[in-house]
Amino acid sequence: MRYLAIGLTAAVMFAAGAGLAANETIAVFTKNLTNPYFQAVRVGAEAAAKTLGVKVDQYIPTKPDSIPEQLSQVEDVIVKKPDAIVFIPVDYKALVPAVEKINAAGIPVVNITDRSAGGDFVSFVGADDYGIGLATATDLLKAMGGKGNVIILEGVKGALSNTDRVRGFNDALKEFPNVKLLASQPANYQRLQALQVMENLMQSFPTIDGVMAANDPMAVGAIEALEGANRKALVVGINGSKEAVELIKSGKLLASGDFNGFIQGCIGVEIAVRNLRKQPTPRELILKPAVIDTTNFSSYETPVEARTCPTLDQVASP
Repeated sequence: MRYLAIGLTAAVMFAAGAGLAANETIAVFTKNLTNPYFQAVRVGAEAAAKTLGVKVDQYIPTKPDSIPEQLSQVEDVIVKKPDAIVFIPVDYKALVPAVEKINAAGIPVVNITDRSAGGDFVSFVGADDYGIGLATATDLLKAMGGKGNVIILEGVKGALSNTDRVRGFNDALKEFPNVKLLASQPANYQRLQALQVMENLMQSFPTIDGVMAANDPMAVGAIEALEGANRKALVVGINGSKEAVELIKSGKLLASGDFNGFIQGCIGVEIAVRNLRKQPTPRELILKPAVIDTTNFSSYETPVEARTCPTLDQVASP
């Protein structure tokens, strides 16, 4: 994978940068403890912090995606006044007042993954959800031979990531007129809900040839439902999680779009630190779409805990 290695020059640059300031603290906000994606973000943030010589404090709602809890955590962090914040809002609209409070407190904040609907940010770092959805769905539809029946398992209604991924799925379908979309239903990015939704859909539709899931946990839930009913269908997900890579390797999952939380965590922290150290930073960085399948999964087998952060320059290069 192109961003897993870090050259000697970059490593020296990082080490030199670490000596420019001391005792910098970065507060990192993620949505929940249950989704492997957010764990990858946290691992990436910690890895970058270690390389850059700063401290990271993690803030995670104990109740998944809890708006009130994240609002409360923001209040606590403002009192503690870290040097900078890397922020994934639980809800891109509901957390705008919290971001505005951070702004008023004079704490620089980097927005990653889910773009906030308001507030002032040093930078936004994210992935092309639409492009990932389009590319992953296209892999599935080609593997189906351009014909058959598919279903879409959506994430959380109203979430920008879900809206863009599902839009990508649907635009891919437009290029394959002999593929029929049977249903598009939310399973809220949750494995168990996806299993239950899939079980219900299998009762309604005797032939399902493909499943487009808007994240990996839902793809896993769909696979479990299919196996429980002794039925087969090609399944794709999004996130590039460790479990997804193992399922691709075993032939149970066709592909997973690489959303790469690890790199977003790395780069979010690096941009926060560069801003503190008066170094240039981009206003926006969108990672390029990639799909993990049988042709390239070996590049992703290294656990996120064993990966090395790329530098901003490496990720931003053409």
